[in-house]
Amino acid sequence: MRLRSVALENNRGDEGRQLLQRSFVCKSEEIGRDRYKSKEVIWWWTKDLKQVASMQEKYNRFESREHKHPSMASKITVMPFHTLSVTILVVVVLVHLHGTEAQQQPLVQGLSWNYYQKSCPKLESIIKKQLEKVFKKDVSLAAALLRVHFHDCFVQGCDGSVLLDGSASGPIDSEKTAPPNLSLRGYDVIEDLRSRVNKECGSNTVSCSDITAIVARDAVVLTGGPQYKVPLGRRDGVTFATRSATLANLPSPFVPTGTLLTNLALKNFDATDVVALSGAHTIGVAHCTSFTRRLYPTQDTTMDKTYASNLRRVCPNANTNATTNMDLRSPNVFDNKYFVDLMNRQTLLISDQDLYTDKRTRSIVTSFAVNQTLFFEKFVDVMVKMGQMEVLTGTQGEIRKRCSVRNSNELLISSVVEGDNMDSVESL
Repeated sequence: MRLRSVALENNRGDEGRQLLQRSFVCKSEEIGRDRYKSKEVIWWWTKDLKQVASMQEKYNRFESREHKHPSMASKITVMPFHTLSVTILVVVVLVHLHGTEAQQQPLVQGLSWNYYQKSCPKLESIIKKQLEKVFKKDVSLAAALLRVHFHDCFVQGCDGSVLLDGSASGPIDSEKTAPPNLSLRGYDVIEDLRSRVNKECGSNTVSCSDITAIVARDAVVLTGGPQYKVPLGRRDGVTFATRSATLANLPSPFVPTGTLLTNLALKNFDATDVVALSGAHTIGVAHCTSFTRRLYPTQDTTMDKTYASNLRRVCPNANTNATTNMDLRSPNVFDNKYFVDLMNRQTLLISDQDLYTDKRTRSIVTSFAVNQTLFFEKFVDVMVKMGQMEVLTGTQGEIRKRCSVRNSNELLISSVVEGDNMDSVESL
């Protein structure tokens, strides 16, 4: 592919810069596609360093002509990359490079970046210190807790409703027991943190939904992901969604990108948001039943043959309930290798792999695969955005003393216990 040098020289301002960035991403993508059978697409990008140098020179001329001072908005650089104990060079596109701290974007009324500064100043340190111990024993809980936050926010907003037990808070057929949520884990970790925070700051100070949001952030940070601030001030819901509403609002692992984009657009997420959120699959596991339709009765042509063969050993039939890592390369590290997996056709879910197949999201996947900084930046943006979905603030909802039951149910249970009638407690 020839670079569009003339167009670059003639275009000025952001338009010219964006054209250069698109050309570079397209070149990287083309190289990866042409060498598809390689074990690591990244290796082959090092073969075109002369062209990269030429692009760097063109871009530097473009920047010096356009600005009197060096621009920090975007630049191309070459950075070291280590793989198979050999140091090589990888070309990386750095777009809008300004760190991975949460941007001070507008917040929903009632939320604040320092909501508990006076009422519970040790809140975040209490949570992080305990999670460090939890993840040291079982790092898989990091992905599990991040997933709890996703599932909470996508259904009825970030109100902690997915934490509610149906038996103690309403009909047994609750949000927590809807099929997509049956595999959620980590409720006990959140409940333990609830107790620790209550002891430090009182039981009517910090909401379970805020604890869940902080836990999700720390799950990312403690596995190697970006540090960012979490807007706080959410209140806990007193109702939970029905089974049908839960099914309707949670993205399915079996849908193509088109469906995913259409459904999430209703929640104000664009294509970049969708791809960035999907990047959370860089940690965690998936059950065989969520992807075996790509293996049986015939193999999905968008899956690498060797990868598929290895998966069939883990999942010998379509109904196997075993699990396997979602990220082939670094399953317990929050990084951008998930996107490299996509480019190598080595991912589990239909909804994941199709992000690279679909032309609307392919270039976004490529840009995240070659630039972890960019992925981290966009992931932070969308996490802060998601964390404000349909939140309850002010006097709405309540602050639960226990995350699994509404306060009204808590009072009922307490009164029964005081009456020493354990049969009644068990029937609730």
